[in-house]
Amino acid sequence: MSRFSLASLMLLVSIALPLQAQAKAPAGKFTGEDFSGVYQCTGDDAHEGAYTGTVTMTLKPEHSRGSYASYDFKLEVPDYGTYLGHAAANGRHVAMHFGLQDPTTHDYGTGIAVMKKTKVGKWRFHKFYFEPEFKGGNTGLEDCVIK
Repeated sequence: MSRFSLASLMLLVSIALPLQAQAKAPAGKFTGEDFSGVYQCTGDDAHEGAYTGTVTMTLKPEHSRGSYASYDFKLEVPDYGTYLGHAAANGRHVAMHFGLQDPTTHDYGTGIAVMKKTKVGKWRFHKFYFEPEFKGGNTGLEDCVIK
């Protein structure tokens, strides 16, 4: 094997091993911040306009470890219905998947949010969401504060 080939192989191994270690599921118990609670929300939907709702997030400790957290997610919007789903967090970054219980509406999507604390120490988040099939595609923004 030439020196160049050996050096190239060593470089690939040095890159692949750390990537392989990162790809493994995190071990140990959950050590992150828990965002469980009931949040009061206001939103602006590109198709439906302004709305209010209530988000409930419940930590799933058996599926959470290190800074990674898993949640049951529920959004209740008066006059629209209940959206059930789940959320996955890494630190304070949270991805949320949700769907209206009536599947014929195609009202489902994925959101991304960053958790922050208010001046009085309550959790809040700002979420952007995308719904690929609702009325030809839809987006919206939501701001929520824990009760």
